[in-house]
Amino acid sequence: MKKKMNRGVLLKLENLVQFHSARCQLHSLCCGKASRTRRKLLPLSAFPEGAAQLCPSHWQRETFISAALSQYRLLATKKGKGPKTQKLSPIKSKEEKQEVEIWLRMTVADLADAMDRDIDHVYEALLHTSVDLDSLEPDSILDESSIKNVVKKSGMKFKWAKLKSEKVRENKDAVKRPPADTASLVPRSPVVTIMGHVDHGKTTLLDRLRETQVAAMEAGGITQHIGAFNVCLPSGDKITFLDTPGHAAFSAMRARGAHATDIIILVVAAEDGVMRQTIESIQHAKSAKVPIILAINKCDKPEADPERVKRELLAHNVICEGYGGDVQSVNISALKGENLMALAEATVALAEVMELKADPKGLVEGTVIESRTDTGKGPVTTAIIQRGTLKKGCVLVAGTSWAKVRLMFDENGKVLSAATPSMPVQIVGWKELPSAGDEILEVESEQRAHEVVEWRRYIQEHKKLEQDMEAIETKRIEHRVSYKKALESLEGLHWKQRKRAQYKANKELMATRPKERMESSSLTYPVIIKGDVDGSVEAILSVIDTYDAEDQCELDLVHFGIGDISENDVNLAEAFKGTVYGFNVHANKAIQQLAVKKGIKIKLHNVIYRLIDDLKCELNSQLPPAVEENVIGEATILDTFDVTVGKKNVLVAGCRVQKGHMDKKMKFKLRHHGDIIWQGSLSSLKHHKNDVQTVKTGVECGLSFGEDIDFVVGDEIICYEEREIPQKISWDPGF
Repeated sequence: MKKKMNRGVLLKLENLVQFHSARCQLHSLCCGKASRTRRKLLPLSAFPEGAAQLCPSHWQRETFISAALSQYRLLATKKGKGPKTQKLSPIKSKEEKQEVEIWLRMTVADLADAMDRDIDHVYEALLHTSVDLDSLEPDSILDESSIKNVVKKSGMKFKWAKLKSEKVRENKDAVKRPPADTASLVPRSPVVTIMGHVDHGKTTLLDRLRETQVAAMEAGGITQHIGAFNVCLPSGDKITFLDTPGHAAFSAMRARGAHATDIIILVVAAEDGVMRQTIESIQHAKSAKVPIILAINKCDKPEADPERVKRELLAHNVICEGYGGDVQSVNISALKGENLMALAEATVALAEVMELKADPKGLVEGTVIESRTDTGKGPVTTAIIQRGTLKKGCVLVAGTSWAKVRLMFDENGKVLSAATPSMPVQIVGWKELPSAGDEILEVESEQRAHEVVEWRRYIQEHKKLEQDMEAIETKRIEHRVSYKKALESLEGLHWKQRKRAQYKANKELMATRPKERMESSSLTYPVIIKGDVDGSVEAILSVIDTYDAEDQCELDLVHFGIGDISENDVNLAEAFKGTVYGFNVHANKAIQQLAVKKGIKIKLHNVIYRLIDDLKCELNSQLPPAVEENVIGEATILDTFDVTVGKKNVLVAGCRVQKGHMDKKMKFKLRHHGDIIWQGSLSSLKHHKNDVQTVKTGVECGLSFGEDIDFVVGDEIICYEEREIPQKISWDPGF
């Protein structure tokens, strides 16, 4: 079949060559004959009849055809192809599109990198879509449809990146041991938390208990930083007391104390009765299901009324024994030290009824009461041991931190070799500072501690990612709703009008892209918080969380931490133009000199409400003063007339002062039918023909405004002064 096709093509080609050759030969012969005829004119008779015919002879035609075919075959042989089928020139293929690898949860920056484009290109591709460009950041996560739209609009094609099969991680967390056998349990001393309203005598009661303990020991003292201490009674019984502050800011600290205790001593002042923090302490006790002992303090005062306190507590379901309940009540005077032993004995009696026991063997379990950073020791925690016996070298895990115990101290700073259940102990050896309230668990080795910490951090990251995705999805839904409403508002417009409106809106939106947003004109007050212990910082941050005056001045918490103020804190404050606040911490001389050199304020306090008051004062100072207008005088225009000043006619208002006085130095308003039509300063104030500075009530005067202003008889002129009044922040921290 192929040979037949080749033969047919060859025949066609030969016919074409014959036709072309004949044409060329005819043309040449005609031209040659004509020229010869011109050169040599022969008589016509010399030619035979019909010789004038110009067609070439048969032998000439065959000769030319034969020569053409020979030339064709020679050329075909040189190319090495011969008379084969002619190949068509290849059609140029379309330019291949760039392929982009995409995956779920791509950020704007990820997509820009994958496409080899800048971030602005992604923003422009997302115009006229349901994506909220105003809230879009380089690290914002895009949904699947938005990713595909950007790639398509960019003239590219996408392919899904190969997902790495992530193995399901094994749970490596540490957990508490199962309950111990009752045969292995031994009696332990009770852990008691003293709670109550601020200024009801808790500190005085603790001071008296400390004095009792010091007298019994005949030496030494007790530090306040540990927040827990032991009291040894004459009977030999021991009680572990936890100290919780009564200020409103320390609610979380009181809640931790309630959950780490066996008994709560509720201190109520006999003359004040039940107060706000008293009620909160009762709620903490009920939430933790911890029994209460009522200590009615300040009973030595003449206005004391212990029975009123008991009656008020009935409303909160705290029923004393005298009223048919099971709550013990003891009337005391912490200031004079009266009846304190009775309170201690009531505590021991309740502990005996509760039959408090613990397992002193096996892995240690406990609770972090407080944590702080010590200059010489590093991270230090105060803990209550609840199970097992803590010894030097034990490996502990608390939250996302772990420790190999290097040193242990009691409440007096004495080194301990072991800590048994119910003992308060200071632990040194933490790699990072755990949070107050974290559960302490002992593990077998450092490797096991690393596994537990890594697992807990992994869980935290996943929870945070889930929360972020929920927030993003919520924001996306809200934007879709607003986007649909915006489209509905454009439904009645012509398509050109609709496009023009969308272009205008998107142009304004693109002008405020995250990359090009200008600094906000709103007021901002950056702060850095440093505290002595974790609980103090937590209390301050809980107060700052109640800040609700962002419309006046934004409160920016740049950094918070535990420990003395460092050079890094000062440098951070300089970078953000902020203020450093310290609670129960110090700033050495070198740090203070550095702060003065850099113009940074360091404010140190040891009372929380004074720190908050100072913070409020600084916020007040950030606010611009409010301008208040104080009316000095009022006048009515009785007539108008022209006065020539140089070559210019000036319109003058003839007035009579109706109230107060007119002062040329002050500002004036012109009121026409209740509307202010002019505001400014006078160019002249005259009485008759004399320039005057002031005009009193009932006196006539002439006023000129220095501007071309239309005023008529009956208009009112008001003279006023502007006074700047300092603004106050509307934030109320609650105390």
